[in-house]
Amino acid sequence: MDEVGPLRRFSSETPEATKGSELHEVSRLLAAPMRLDRRLASVAKVLPSLLPLRRGAITVSAGKEDPALSVMIETSNNAADRGLPEGLLEHIVKSARPLIVKDIGTSALFLHEPSKAPRGETAAVTFIGLPLQAEQETLGALWIDRYLHDSGAGCFDDDVRFLTMVATLLGKAIKSDRELRGSDRQVVAVGSKPDEAVRKSQLEQRSKVDWIVGDSPALKQVLDIASAAAMTNTTVLLRGESGTGKEFFAKAIHALSPRAKKPFVKLNCAALPETLLESELFGHEKGAFTGATGQRAGRFELANGGTLLLDEIGEISAAFQAKLLRVLQEGELERLGGMKTLKVDVRLICATNKDLEMAVARGEFRADLYYRISVVPILLPPLRARSGDIPRLAQVFLDRFNEENGRSMEFAASAIDLISRCYFPGNVRELENCVRRTATLARSTTIVSCDFACQNGQCFSARLWRGDADPSTIRAVDELAKGGQSPEGAHVLGAEAGREPRPIAAPVKICDPADPSCPATSPRLTERDRLIDAMERAGWVQAKAARLLGITPRQVGYALRRHRVDVKKF
Repeated sequence: MDEVGPLRRFSSETPEATKGSELHEVSRLLAAPMRLDRRLASVAKVLPSLLPLRRGAITVSAGKEDPALSVMIETSNNAADRGLPEGLLEHIVKSARPLIVKDIGTSALFLHEPSKAPRGETAAVTFIGLPLQAEQETLGALWIDRYLHDSGAGCFDDDVRFLTMVATLLGKAIKSDRELRGSDRQVVAVGSKPDEAVRKSQLEQRSKVDWIVGDSPALKQVLDIASAAAMTNTTVLLRGESGTGKEFFAKAIHALSPRAKKPFVKLNCAALPETLLESELFGHEKGAFTGATGQRAGRFELANGGTLLLDEIGEISAAFQAKLLRVLQEGELERLGGMKTLKVDVRLICATNKDLEMAVARGEFRADLYYRISVVPILLPPLRARSGDIPRLAQVFLDRFNEENGRSMEFAASAIDLISRCYFPGNVRELENCVRRTATLARSTTIVSCDFACQNGQCFSARLWRGDADPSTIRAVDELAKGGQSPEGAHVLGAEAGREPRPIAAPVKICDPADPSCPATSPRLTERDRLIDAMERAGWVQAKAARLLGITPRQVGYALRRHRVDVKKF
């Protein structure tokens, strides 16, 4: 029986969309502010839930000053079988080519490797090994093996493509980590300063970016990563929800870099049509198009020797992506209507709030351009993940309002307490608007809690996040508020404290998770029972069942195959 066919017929999400969400998760884990070994361990932990495998590993080859590293990919049934095919890994690294063997029992390459099926089992085992590469350098290997019967029709090729993209992300992360640590070693070698002098130097560096306000742990982590990235010419991709201050962080990276005295040039890619975007970035010659009355340098030329920020990079068209990729690869361009090739030396920073992994999976964004710009991805925390910074930010915005308008407004303690408990979906931008609106309409020079729009039923943006849905509906999960990070917008609390977030779209009815009678949460049910229960309540639509279970549709599909659940029987 072909298990894959019926499962895919009942899924409302395409395999490409599912793959994009899973690549996004891998990218998020690799961008976390942790040591490389811990980031690799996080990826190794999540991989078994994304595709069927028996065991595997992520191995990093030793560098000049970097030790070798190996992280096992564990599943519940492989704890006793940890042997690594060392000879094969060396072959993959040296050849820099994938090694894929459908049945290792029939391959001479595996005669002396401990990769056979466990004793007593006769199932055939498939091996997939991929090199980890970045900038034409092979840094290690990613390998898994799995039972051949887990490779359903059409799934095997999809899984190989998925693992290839994961290997590319791993290679970029390893390369970036080595470059950043190499920069740190150079600083230490040049320094040999007393600890107090080092701390003073760090404070002086931080004072250069005083436009970023706050001292919360989430903000400090991001600033540490940005400071390390600033010391190199590595391309940085700033990700985060709208209003988190991506442009301010780009300016901070420039200010802390060796290019600080050179130009900082920015361009919002979503603000211009494609024809004007090409002219703005690359420049044009006289007569290149109607209205081109003279020669004009583009943003790349203006930023030569300095830094160029391309905001909303996810909005550019496929045709323009190819033109941009050439500039990034070759460091050269031609003005629109010109024949002369110009060399440029630009440090590129890109910013987006779009799910680029999903865009790559759907064919909307070039994979090669994605890998080119996502060398050091930095995930900016939303304001709700750094709520301790709200009082300081609010005071900065009020001081600015006073200076611009010749006022002397101040906050009462009750006002600060109220806004500190608000979850601003528009992040810092919405907080600034809230402060300005309240200061404009306040009844006296002291702003009190009743002056805020949310206390008078006038906070219209809060309606986007509350709605009138029944309390038994699904509640949106805010990853960042729990310590995770995501570039996607999240459903959040409205302006009134204590209200639960609700999405605009009609939610799916579920049981109350706190209710022990709820079938999906009862400890008496097996994993297979909970899976079937969720599928039945979701009408056998995998995407809906995934939302009920809090996992991805791909994980649901894998679980259905693993538990031998035949969709057509139910």
